[in-house]
Amino acid sequence: MAIKIRLQRFGSHKNPFYRVVASESSRSRDGKFLEQVGTYDPLKGIVNIDGEKVQKWIGFGAQPTDTVKSLLKKYSVLK
Repeated sequence: MAIKIRLQRFGSHKNPFYRVVASESSRSRDGKFLEQVGTYDPLKGIVNIDGEKVQKWIGFGAQPTDTVKSLLKKYSVLK
């Protein structure tokens, strides 16, 4: 099974809030996940990502999605 680090959407219409989670790629976007590694609020511009957890999952072979990869680079979680 391939593991992805991706965004899980919460919030109401036009008021998104995201969790950054590690989940199996076969699961749905808002379905069951393995571990929550952070949060992202695009309206307030707040990003809280645990770098140690991200590095752990990447070490296990997880691949971040394009959006998560850009967030990790922008906030210097990935080098």
